[in-house]
Amino acid sequence: MLTTITALSAGSAQALAHGPMGYGWPGPWFLLFPLFWLIIIGLFLFFGRRGWRRNHEWHQNQGAESVLRERYARGEIDETEYRARLEVLRADHKK
Repeated sequence: MLTTITALSAGSAQALAHGPMGYGWPGPWFLLFPLFWLIIIGLFLFFGRRGWRRNHEWHQNQGAESVLRERYARGEIDETEYRARLEVLRADHKK
């Protein structure tokens, strides 16, 4: 019993002497956690910006087509002009 208590107190003394890192340098493992979170945040930013750009381009194109549809619906332009302008808008979007 006394040996067990002595061993436990010796182990506690060693843990206190070496600090929270244990018996030496932890190796490269302590770098993996920050690296993991940096990669996750980087992927989140990459895909978020990419999605925003695509949505922004789509919204700009839809805005022009929407105005053209409204003008056609109000009778300001005829069908041939509507189709010609729509073709130009869609050709610009593909470039």
